[in-house]
Parts: sequence; C-alpha cells; structure tokens
Amino acid sequence: MALLLPTNRLVANAPIVRPRLAAPRPAQRLVVRAQAAKPSQSRGVSPNAAAAAAEAATAPVTTNGNGLPVKAAASAKVQEILAKVSRRDPEQREFLQAVEEVLMCLEPVLAKKPEYASVIERMCEPERLIVFRVPWIDDAGNVQINRGFRVQFNSAIGPFKGGLRFHPSVNVSIIKFLGFEQCFKNALTTLPMGGGKGGSDFDPDGKSDNEVMRFCQSFMLELARHIGPQTDVPAGDIGVGAREIGYLYGMYKRVQNEFTGTLTGKAIEWGGSNIRPEATGYGAVYFGLEILKEQNDTIKGKRCMVSGSGNVAQYAAKKLIELGAVVLTMSDSTGYVYEPNGFTEAQIDQIMEIKNKTRTTLAAYKSETGQYVAGERCWNAPCNADIALPCATQNEVEYEDAVKLVSKGVKLVLEGANMPTTNDGINFLHSKGCVLAPAKACNAGGVAVSGLEMAQNATMTTWSPEDVDDRLKSIMVDIHAAASAAAKEYGVPLQAGANIAGFEKIARAMIAQGCV
Repeated sequence: MALLLPTNRLVANAPIVRPRLAAPRPAQRLVVRAQAAKPSQSRGVSPNAAAAAAEAATAPVTTNGNGLPVKAAASAKVQEILAKVSRRDPEQREFLQAVEEVLMCLEPVLAKKPEYASVIERMCEPERLIVFRVPWIDDAGNVQINRGFRVQFNSAIGPFKGGLRFHPSVNVSIIKFLGFEQCFKNALTTLPMGGGKGGSDFDPDGKSDNEVMRFCQSFMLELARHIGPQTDVPAGDIGVGAREIGYLYGMYKRVQNEFTGTLTGKAIEWGGSNIRPEATGYGAVYFGLEILKEQNDTIKGKRCMVSGSGNVAQYAAKKLIELGAVVLTMSDSTGYVYEPNGFTEAQIDQIMEIKNKTRTTLAAYKSETGQYVAGERCWNAPCNADIALPCATQNEVEYEDAVKLVSKGVKLVLEGANMPTTNDGINFLHSKGCVLAPAKACNAGGVAVSGLEMAQNATMTTWSPEDVDDRLKSIMVDIHAAASAAAKEYGVPLQAGANIAGFEKIARAMIAQGCV
C-alpha cells in the first residue's frame, strides 16, 4: 500500500536549517571578507598550484553576512519564502540547498515581476510525494525490505518526467531536490515535460542479476499504479541502467497489459531511442561548445578534468576526445585515474568495460602512462586544466574544490551531474570570473532525448542516430540561447539565467492554469 505523504505539513517552532549557509536574516550588512580554504590534501599539484590556490582562496570577495556575493543578497520576500520552506522540512538539506540556489537567482525577476512570488511558493511544494515499501527475496531466500519513492513535482507544462535512482543514500530530501531541479531542466528543453523523480535506497552493487530483477519487479508492482504515458514517465539515473530499465519495463508491461512509452532509456530493439545512452554526456559538451563559441574559442586542445565514470562521464569523455580536447581524469567513489597526456579512446573503452560489464572499481584500470589514486577526488590531480566537468553526483565540488579548480586555471565548469557544485562553491567560482554551466541546462541532453524517445513511441517510429543527434544539438543550442538571453536581460551569470529561463516558462503556465 502506498503512503501518500502530505507535503504541506508545517513543523511548529522548527528551526530554520539551510545547507552550508546561515539561516536568513531580516537585514544584511554588506562586508568584504577574505575566504580561506581548508588545507589541501592533494597528492600533488602543478608547480605554481599551491601558491595559486592560496592566492585564490584569500583574495577578497565582496559578500553579505551569509557569505553570498553582493548581487545575491536576499530580499525580504526571498528570505520569507526560504524560511517557510525551511520550517516545513528542516531536515531536508539537499532539497533546501536546491531551493536556495534557485531563489537567489530569481531576485531580479521578483523585482521586475512581483506577481511571481506566489508562483515560487507553489513551485517549492511538490504536487504529491509517494513513499512505499519494496519487499524482495535475495538469493539466500531471505526477505529484504527497501523503501521506494516517487515525487511528482510539477505538471504545469506536461506529464511528470524524471529518472529513478537506486542508491543507499536515497531519501526524501534527495528525491525532492532531484525532482525540483528536473522541473527547470525539462522546461529548458522546449519539450512539453513536467518534473518528477524517484528511486529507492536499494543498492544494486554486489547484487546478482536475479536479485536486481526481483527487486525491480517488486518496485514496479507499486510504482505502476502511479505512472503512465500521459501522467508520469520515469527513466534511469544512478544505479538504474539498461539492465534495471529492462526489468522495470517488463513488469510494467505485464501489469498494465500495454506497450507504451511509459519508461524511457529502453533498448533500441523494444522502443528505445538511438543516442539515449550518450545523450547527457554529449549534451554537456554541446552546451560547452556554445559557451566557447560566444567567447570566439573552440574546444580543440582544451585540457579537461572529468569526474565520475558512469554513463555521463563516459560519453562526455568520448565526445571531448572526438572533438580534439584532452581528457585528464576520471573517477569513482574509490578514487580517480589520472592520465598526464590525456586518455585515448581505447582507455575510455577500458573504463566502460570495467564499469558497465565487470561492474568493479577504477582500481582495476591498467595503464603504462596513467595512475590510479585511491581515496581522493580527481580535483586533486597534479595538473593544470581549462575546463572541469563534474559528472559524478551532487555536491562533489565544494568550496575547497572550487578553489583548487581556479588555482589550476579552470575558466569553465560544465555540470554533467545534478547539483554537483555547492552554493558556496558556485559563489566562489563566480567571484573569480569562472563561467558555470548549470546542470539544469548543461545536463538536459539526457531528458531531451528521453522526450524524443516519447515522441517516437507515440508515433511508433524510430529515428536514425544522425537524426536524433542533430535534434539533440539543436535542443542544446536552444537551451543555451534561452539561458544566455535571460542572463543578459537581468544582468546575471549564465547559471542564474538558466534558472530564470526555466522558471519563467513554468510560471507563465501555472498562472494561466489558475491556482493549481
């Protein structure tokens, strides 16, 4: 039996909790302070990196009392909204972080269009949150219990759309932050898709195929009643790849007795789309090309640090190498691999074999030229770089990591993962003139091609890889154009422009549809 949790519960006298930053205050005194990084634990850096890091960390940054740049100082209305959201769910750190990041970007919009204030409050509350029990039997015959989630956040511009994440860290806060982000991302694609997200605290790692199948079938037995091609269309995310999508879709089809586009990320033989596995990584690179084009620059020869070694990182690295860039790093939860001269396509293929087939860690990587470093983030690699692509998970670029990236010469950060940069990391990058391509725009290629998969399913057709890739490129160009135009209109960075462009599309739809 599903548990439908009321999402408008008020916690009386609950403390206001905001991730990494102090709680909103009625008045802010602008100050100039020196921000110092914590001592680096890097294994090694380029000759001048330590001095550069110290200089980057201690250079004065004009901030308000909460450590935000002056332009991001919160108005009374934004502080009021943040306080309300915080009181409702004070323990949901990731969700509050995501809300804060967006609301700070919407300051100039509220100043120009104050009627949007009530829309913002509604957008911070999901339409519904579904939590359910997932019982399954392991290979030893023991009954195991996990918790399943689906948040259907906003359907103003189309059916709920967003992935499923299977990972031990999954909880209500993680699912809500992902669903909230998905609303803006989907709006930016120009396709008619609302925002949603789901998953479970189930860990596929170390499980047999039969155990994963039994879990997926039990999970879908409950989820099936809440989704549909015109209602909610899930896809994959961390821990949910081709294997899991197959098991999930097989059970959905059996339960509902229909073959529809209710899940995306399917295999091409049974309703999937060409370029879907590659789409998020490719899309992040295509978005970066548009930024470089605005700067009269190209990707060729650029030194790139990529984090992660999953689907997004793999195909981002492949596309970068194809376009003549130099990929220096890849990582997983155990450590990172550093190739001083850049990865070859064959070496990326080896990583794909390790992660996709043998399903082990990067410690298994073999190379005469590279090295595996255990227990550290790849931002510690001893190199200089032009571009960073965080493609692993949320909050993998903290303040200290941002300092390291600036010290290495990074001028462009392309967010391939969802919310990989903390709010103070974002502020530091902006203060040093680094262009941040936010995940809502930069990694929207995956859901964009999922939308194209839905269109193909609806018409019972399959488009060629070239056709889908061309459409993906066009969508990423349009997303950049929308984010850039909003940034210029409101005089804000590209990261804020993406938030504004996505928000305004949803806000117009919500206003037109009444109090919903």
